[in-house]
Amino acid sequence: MMPDDPLTQEERVYLLRLARQSLEQGTAGKPLPALDEASLTPRLSAPGASFVTLTRHGMLRGCIGALEPYQGLAEDVREHAAAAATQDYRFPAVRPEETPEIEIEISRLTTPRPLEYSGPEDLLAKLRPHIDGVVLRDGARRSTFLPQVWEKVPDPVEFLEHLCMKMGAATDLWRRKKIEVLIYQVEEFHE
Repeated sequence: MMPDDPLTQEERVYLLRLARQSLEQGTAGKPLPALDEASLTPRLSAPGASFVTLTRHGMLRGCIGALEPYQGLAEDVREHAAAAATQDYRFPAVRPEETPEIEIEISRLTTPRPLEYSGPEDLLAKLRPHIDGVVLRDGARRSTFLPQVWEKVPDPVEFLEHLCMKMGAATDLWRRKKIEVLIYQVEEFHE
């Protein structure tokens, strides 16, 4: 599933080109490319939430994004492309000489919505692998996996355990305590 109003091929190409320029300029310590707001389509200037994922030789190299829209989609992609390269705490910053080997993937998110469930088994039954991105919240802690993560972690139990670990909690927190679960879908495209 994806947002109700999918992007056109031209809008996708524009966002990928913008992300590439932001990656290159961000890693070189230069200002991000300017946005010509007047030339943006309504979908690109409307509030949108995105994640930008960088891979190198098929391995994750950085991923930064937002779950809720707080700025125009083009601005969101521009900002997150540079941040994925330079601010993902899990990786050293991408060096300028690496950028030719970096592949860019953009995920445009639907607004996350609560997933109602009665207990651990009901939660497992309601998860939709390869369709839903999942957010776990426990107080101030939060973590998310995009739907694409199901490809690497297809088992729902393991998926939830990894999400708990990602937010700094015990892997079985989702079994021991009813935590807040939200789901969303993405429109994903890449270079």
